[in-house]
Amino acid sequence: MGRRRWVYYGTEAVEVSEDYIAPPRTVADSILWNDRAYQDMNDPRFASRTQHRQYMKDRGLTTMDEYMSGTWRKDEERRIAYRKTGLDPTRKNDIVKAIHKIKR
Repeated sequence: MGRRRWVYYGTEAVEVSEDYIAPPRTVADSILWNDRAYQDMNDPRFASRTQHRQYMKDRGLTTMDEYMSGTWRKDEERRIAYRKTGLDPTRKNDIVKAIHKIKR
């Protein structure tokens, strides 16, 4: 008698034959469960979610999931407030940074 093989479907274990071949995984599976999608890209810039997140942060970029938590709504509220008042709350800091760069 050969080795017995089991495959899990959810929480249920099902015995399969020795010649069983698992169905191909979808891209969504690899994205949800591990960093395989990043490793398969062979991109020298990053090979994991952590490296990708840092890469995006360093360049001031973002991914779609950043906007799933209401960020779009909050940003739209800020844009509306800016259009109404004409005041940009970040402008003061931008001017201070620019002056410090000039003084160096």
